[in-house]
Amino acid sequence: MNTSDRQALYLIADELRGMATIGRHFANNPYEVERAHRINELAATIAALAEQERTKEEVQSLFNEEPWHRISPAIGTDAAVFDEKGRILLIKRAQDQTWAMPGGLSEIGHTPAQGALKELWEEAGLKGCVVRLLGVFDGPKWGSLAKVHHINMIFHVQCDDLTPKLGIEATDWAYYGPDELPSPMHPSHWLRVPKAFELIQTEQTYYDPVCSEDITLSMVQRRGE
Repeated sequence: MNTSDRQALYLIADELRGMATIGRHFANNPYEVERAHRINELAATIAALAEQERTKEEVQSLFNEEPWHRISPAIGTDAAVFDEKGRILLIKRAQDQTWAMPGGLSEIGHTPAQGALKELWEEAGLKGCVVRLLGVFDGPKWGSLAKVHHINMIFHVQCDDLTPKLGIEATDWAYYGPDELPSPMHPSHWLRVPKAFELIQTEQTYYDPVCSEDITLSMVQRRGE
């Protein structure tokens, strides 16, 4: 099974897990509750097939932990810091030695912009001000290999001090121009970093465009029409 196939299975499992979570919360009878639990079991089975390193029981245990009880995509935030030459700050992640903008999952209690500043401080030791939202990116559409559906938000952050002081989550840093990006880039950053260079030159805030005709609209809330 290749990486693309595993990613597809992870996202199917994540969607089913979300359906099961909603089912457990809003079920009106024991049959619907039982069905929701069964959907969760099937989601765990699918994820285990993709994981190949954990058993179905181990994945099921993960599904029952608090982080899996969400019903909405996870939110990731990135800090786009540019130097006086227009180059962007990238850090080398200690976890996998790939290059990326400072960033990570936003935590409960923080606004997305606060989350970006928090990640910038933790990974690069920089403080600054968020001056603009550059874009909102759907993870699967932008090359993410995450096992759950998530949304990435990139914020332009201005810093007085542009010299990072690395924390434990990064092993190196550098400022790069659009034509000199390092390798390997972290999944999805190899697409979103060039987009950040493009957006910083405009007043646009990017989002993934869509029309009603492009999605499946539920009629459950529109009964009687």
